[in-house]
Amino acid sequence: MSKGYGVSEIYVPEGSNFVDQTIAQTGLSEHDINVLTLYRGAKVIPNPRKDRLLEAGDKLLCFGKLEAMRDMIPARTRRRRRPAVSQLEAEQPQADGS
Repeated sequence: MSKGYGVSEIYVPEGSNFVDQTIAQTGLSEHDINVLTLYRGAKVIPNPRKDRLLEAGDKLLCFGKLEAMRDMIPARTRRRRRPAVSQLEAEQPQADGS
């Protein structure tokens, strides 16, 4: 696999420019992004046709340039993954009589 390419999921929220567009109309292929699978509710559509109309709530499993897919997410909604830090509890001495 070429460097900078990978698999990512693109969510189509209510109000997105992708809603009511076909996969071809989204211009994903021009950004070197291929839609592998469309998830619509409980329905899984592998290799969706380019003329498939997208709906709010759809999830697209895509392969392509990771930077291009990352640029599709508005900066204010991006989440940085940070590990959750939790405090370790101090060990209590055991009272077993020894």
